[in-house]
Amino acid sequence: MQALYQWQEGQHGPAEIIDQFIKVRTGETGEGGMRRDADRPLFKDVVEGTVSHREALEKTVSGALSADWTWGRIDRLVRAILLAGAYELVHRGDVPARVVINEYLDIASAFYDQHEPKFINSVLDKVAREARAAEFTR
Repeated sequence: MQALYQWQEGQHGPAEIIDQFIKVRTGETGEGGMRRDADRPLFKDVVEGTVSHREALEKTVSGALSADWTWGRIDRLVRAILLAGAYELVHRGDVPARVVINEYLDIASAFYDQHEPKFINSVLDKVAREARAAEFTR
């Protein structure tokens, strides 16, 4: 999430951010670091894919928002979580939808302890049911 948050800040492109995390920030502790056992190909794919499909993902997520919410009203970190989660739901069919939702809910819970995780869960569930309806009708 830190990588996508940095990208949203506009100071660096995705390739530079990915390189920074893989070469410099691996093993750093705290929210700015990258775990040594992180799945680097997945990390790279999620960052690059989220950035390259940003407009479509924003539309997808916006379509899952309730009528009183707009994209601009959403906190920047919550946006990063929703975009990455939506990317995996739409473009990574190899990962079960419920697993994607659970992983991003865990991420949200690491940063927030109030309403944000419930909000993220609701939005990603709507995206998943639209993008992967077959997984929910079994």
